[in-house]
Amino acid sequence: MGAQKQGFVTDHSELKDTTPWVRMRVYHQPPYHRRIAMPSNSEPIVQHLRHDFDTLLTYVTGPHAATQTAYTVELTLFRQLLALGASLLRLFFVTRAAERPAAPEPTPGGPQLTYHDCRPITYSSIFGKVRFARHYFAAPGHPGCCPLDAALSLPERCYSDLLREWAAFGTTDESYRESQTGLSRILGHHLSLQAIETGVREDALDVTPFYEQPPAPDAPVPLGSILVVQADGKGVPQAQVLAGVPRERLGKGQKRSKKKEAVVTSLYSIAPYQRTPEEVVAALMQDPRPPELATRPRPVAKEVHATLEGKSVALVRLQQRAAQRGGVPHQQRVALTDGAEALQEQMLAHFPEHTLVLDIIHATEYLWDAATALLGETHPERKGWVRTRLTQVVSGASATVIAELEATAQQAEVTETQRKVVRKTAGYYRRNQPYMYYDEYLARGWPIGTGVVEGACGHLVKDRMEQAGMRWTQDGAQAVLDLRAVRLNEDWDAYWAYHRQHQHQRLYGMSAQPPELAEAQVLRLAA
Repeated sequence: MGAQKQGFVTDHSELKDTTPWVRMRVYHQPPYHRRIAMPSNSEPIVQHLRHDFDTLLTYVTGPHAATQTAYTVELTLFRQLLALGASLLRLFFVTRAAERPAAPEPTPGGPQLTYHDCRPITYSSIFGKVRFARHYFAAPGHPGCCPLDAALSLPERCYSDLLREWAAFGTTDESYRESQTGLSRILGHHLSLQAIETGVREDALDVTPFYEQPPAPDAPVPLGSILVVQADGKGVPQAQVLAGVPRERLGKGQKRSKKKEAVVTSLYSIAPYQRTPEEVVAALMQDPRPPELATRPRPVAKEVHATLEGKSVALVRLQQRAAQRGGVPHQQRVALTDGAEALQEQMLAHFPEHTLVLDIIHATEYLWDAATALLGETHPERKGWVRTRLTQVVSGASATVIAELEATAQQAEVTETQRKVVRKTAGYYRRNQPYMYYDEYLARGWPIGTGVVEGACGHLVKDRMEQAGMRWTQDGAQAVLDLRAVRLNEDWDAYWAYHRQHQHQRLYGMSAQPPELAEAQVLRLAA
């Protein structure tokens, strides 16, 4: 390993993130011309591969195998198969680079490039580093290019698309260091933290345009007659530099980080599910649950996203995604929020055709706050007090509850602390009363809770962004949130195919579909 062999070099030393690849950013594939071949010297590689494979056969069938454990043999085979993959990949590159292509056609107003020499390049793959040479064309005073780069759809930096994809997949669920450790342990070579972080930012560039695409004509139609949109917010801890404050000691109330709100949105379809107010109250009060007579429908075609660019941007994108489902026969459209006024205003502005519904969980929490203030947390009548008024709210009598709360707040025996909490609950209910016709919503089978987006706040944002000690820059956090959403939406493979195609267009100015990944070709042929 590491020795040069006529046209290729292999090296599994620590990967570097600083090797730029010289190429023209706009390259036009020439029409077919006679190609000039150069010796590829691939025969020694083929012989070496055959020798290595025969050695593996001897290892698993020879007398030495009789004393080996399954673990030892499995691990040895995996390591040796990685080495075989590296040799096969070298053979692939050397074979493709053996022929000198015709000179590229000049771009409009550009010079005619002529053959110059062979230029080496390092390709860091899942098998390790592979170095090979390509034919290079140039003109005085102008950037040159290697036509093979476009033919192979090589990425801009040395790291292969497949290696970056695997690294990005790990970072959607765990820290950069954990992803680095996992790749190192499995593949046996090191990828720097800087390379992983840079790759994640680059590979998240196409997430927004990916989701802006109209659905394919043959895309399956989501089942469920209710189209539901939800939105909520969740803080992301951000790195903060405090000027003039020593890092080892902060003043009272000062923190090393602050949080920036990630606006989380969800979009899904669902079938109606009728329930009675009594059934809903029993569930909210955590009564023993009787067997359900009907199977509760589940959200379908669920899609979640989170953005640090603010409520307006989040709701515009949600509106665009909802509009793309406009051809689906949704008879009813529902928007759910937690009662935050600014978010409700955005919902009403962007979804005028949806009925805005206040999340019943938040409405219930305000009742518990009032009950605790009036009766105390351990009072035996506290739960009954909440149950009575919650039943009224869910039955469509929120006005009665509001009037009672406001009257209670005026009573002389109520303390100032109690009055403040009761007025807060009454004010919250009065402001949200237009969105609290729960008896009608239940009769139509609508969802009345923001469980989907609340779950996304935890699973999409909190579980990844608030791991121990994590502090984020905005662009770094957004990249991880975007790729994590792609994974949770089960769009990973579709997104990466889209991303590779658009990366190819940016680098080479071609609209054609890029070729299959080099490593994928090797794995497919070996299968």
